Amino acid sequence: MASSITNAFITQFEAEVHMAYQRMGSKLKNLVRTVNGVNGSTVKFQKVAKGSANTKARHAEVVAMDLAHTAVSATLTDYYAADYVDKLDELKVNIDERQVVAQSSAYALGRKTDEVLIAVLDAATSIAANVASSATGMTLIKAKNMMEVFNGLDVPDDNQRYWAVGPKQWSDLLSVDQFSRVEYVGPQDLPFPSGFTAKRWMGFLFFVHSGLSTSGSDRLNLAFHKSAIGLGIGSDVRTEVNYIPEKVSHLITSMLSLGSVEIDGNAARVQLCDE
Repeated sequence: MASSITNAFITQFEAEVHMAYQRMGSKLKNLVRTVNGVNGSTVKFQKVAKGSANTKARHAEVVAMDLAHTAVSATLTDYYAADYVDKLDELKVNIDERQVVAQSSAYALGRKTDEVLIAVLDAATSIAANVASSATGMTLIKAKNMMEVFNGLDVPDDNQRYWAVGPKQWSDLLSVDQFSRVEYVGPQDLPFPSGFTAKRWMGFLFFVHSGLSTSGSDRLNLAFHKSAIGLGIGSDVRTEVNYIPEKVSHLITSMLSLGSVEIDGNAARVQLCDE
């Protein structure tokens, strides 16, 4: 086998990894404020305070809003997903083995991306009201209270509010009439057709995420606006294929560099629910 054969192998494998990563890797990556191509070890996200309008007398100077600018920084961390493919195995399984490793690498990178984002969201403020009790599952009252909190803090209702819930909480929601009955949501928004696990309700896009954190018997369900969380990507998915003579194998390594930070705590909340 010519040593240059790995060039074609790298190109095809990297395309497969990147496609798999985008298609079935991270659920949260596209739901947050993202900066790509970061140079350096950190990335800053700017936050501009609210402005207020003022009056002025005739011929007088206008009063500047003097908007306050603040910045938060995210530190990038490097992550790797690697595995060996035996040279003789390539002759036996060829493309099938490459697809298996490509999908495994994509899943690993996708899970890591979501782990980073979930860790930031877990640190957000829990709902401090009587419905914060973890003794109950997801309920209509909890959903209404979260909507009230977001509305009270002027979080934009612009179809960019999201709520990640666990599989158990999704099942709880299916038992809520206002969530699942046609009389309330209409035939186009029923959560049952085709078995899909996402639905827009109460101003949030509810979706199932199996990787949410737990605390004892509680599941941390995460409600947030897209602009509340920043994700900096220094290097998107890259892949190297190197031949290791001692192992008579190709070492296939996919890598990713990213970091995340909370930009606006008003637009990120944690809702505890009993599992």
